[in-house]
Amino acid sequence: MRDDARFAFHDLAPGEESFRDAVLNGLSRPRKAVPCKFFYDARGSALFEEICRLPEYYPTRTEIAILEENADEIAAQMGAYSRIIEFGSGASQKARILLQALDRPAAYVPVDISRDHLREAAASLAEDFPELTVAAVCADYTGPFELPPLPGPVGKRVGFFPGSTIGNFEPDAAARFLANCAHILGPGGEMLIGVDLKKDRRILEAAYNDRAGVTAAFNLNLFERINRELDGDLDLDLFEHFAFYSERAGRVEIYIRSLADQQATIAGRRLDFAAGELVHTEYSYKYAVPEFRELAARAGFRPVDTWTDPAGLFSVHYFRLR
Repeated sequence: MRDDARFAFHDLAPGEESFRDAVLNGLSRPRKAVPCKFFYDARGSALFEEICRLPEYYPTRTEIAILEENADEIAAQMGAYSRIIEFGSGASQKARILLQALDRPAAYVPVDISRDHLREAAASLAEDFPELTVAAVCADYTGPFELPPLPGPVGKRVGFFPGSTIGNFEPDAAARFLANCAHILGPGGEMLIGVDLKKDRRILEAAYNDRAGVTAAFNLNLFERINRELDGDLDLDLFEHFAFYSERAGRVEIYIRSLADQQATIAGRRLDFAAGELVHTEYSYKYAVPEFRELAARAGFRPVDTWTDPAGLFSVHYFRLR
């Protein structure tokens, strides 16, 4: 049974950007865009879970394999009584791999902006690790926030940021995010980060254009959500998913492309879409190991170790603050 004294939920009342405002502002610009954080309504989250099981989509299963294969080495770096702070924790699936390998972990701090999902996931993990202090923090993990007091033996503070989510930031923004993590972790802080590697464009483009069309459905669900929640009349038959790898920029670029000159009404506002016009929904940057180490160095981190899979698809980096 869980000791309720070891589970806490800290609601820092993050103010989420209005979906309506983000959509109307983003679709009114000369270069249209909708932030990728709005992918994850209930249907979008279910579609993403399906994506993670696709044969073409290697990142999730490859990162999990790296963590499982190297869990003892990672645990040795973290040491006894470590305190794991996971930025954007989601379902905490990968954190469980670490917690099972660690020597007497003192605390796990999942941080996420999705209040209900965070509470449910953190409570479930606390049930499965009854000796562990679980202190969930509802906050925008991309900005500054205060960690709650953590009782018990004092070990290292280790930030955990899996899933190659770092690739969704532009490089300068990624460096600022890591600097914010460094500030939150404090002196002596360490960081474990999953990073997708640069590779053959055929592998990358297949991962974001799967044959079953699940990624296309996930991307277009953003427009379905607009129709559902903002009284939109977007004709989904006149839009398509469009994703490609830009070798020059080192990123996969994901868009929704208009197939015709058309108009649509969203939340009472009339908007124009030209044939071929792109609505940007996501970037996914890929890094060679030296490139990402250089980026992390801008935030004050020095490399300690890096683990990759045999095929060179994905990397997991361990950093320590200088």
